[in-house]
Amino acid sequence: MLHPKKSLGQNFLIDKNIINKITSLKNIKNRNILEIGPGRGALTEKILEKNPKSLILIEKDYKLYEVLKKKYKNNNKVTLFNSDILKIDLEKIIDIKSIVFGNLPYNISSQILVKLIKFKNWPPKFTDLIFMFQKEVAEKIIGKSFGRLTIITNYRLKLSNKFNVSPNCFYPKPKITSSVLHLSPIKKEINKIKNLDNLEMITNIFFSNKRKMIKKNYKKILGKKRIKNLNLNLRPSDLKSEIYYKITELYEEKL
Repeated sequence: MLHPKKSLGQNFLIDKNIINKITSLKNIKNRNILEIGPGRGALTEKILEKNPKSLILIEKDYKLYEVLKKKYKNNNKVTLFNSDILKIDLEKIIDIKSIVFGNLPYNISSQILVKLIKFKNWPPKFTDLIFMFQKEVAEKIIGKSFGRLTIITNYRLKLSNKFNVSPNCFYPKPKITSSVLHLSPIKKEINKIKNLDNLEMITNIFFSNKRKMIKKNYKKILGKKRIKNLNLNLRPSDLKSEIYYKITELYEEKL
């Protein structure tokens, strides 16, 4: 048996009921599927049972990759990559109208999400993201704990479904509760931000001083340019996501 590597943040999902629940969030039959970090293949097996059109697996751990390669060598639906998800060109390899699954490593889950949000072509080739996060991170994404991740996610994705997962459903058992989020792309962007790196930069400036009023950082970014009815004595978490999009647009006009 291959043991989980702490360095890769591996916690293998072993609960069949949760696996069924995850794979039932969207109809998989005849769909292109991409799975991030399949591990020992528990979710992979259930996906294949549901007869997808194609399945791309991206596994960083070489030993696990070798096991999966041997297991699926005669399955022409499966394509395997032994790659780091943060380094591979996902936009290039992903098939049209794909559903993306992932029991994501907790230590890089938000980076993976942002990578997908920042696809150059939008709407993207994926139609759905079904990801497992640490509950605390999931709350930031959906806005229960408002912050940078909420703002960046809200720009291009909407929540379709969510549920929590007990630590008992994994091996090894993590110390925290997990959450599965089903996210879908917002097809038409209302705001016209030219480069999402600018939104990342601006939210970073504001939230690095999240207990302080926005006045100083606002002036640092936009000078004397004002947004109508915006109170500069508010704190970063008091603003709606749309205000950050507007600030970014105005900042880009200056460039």
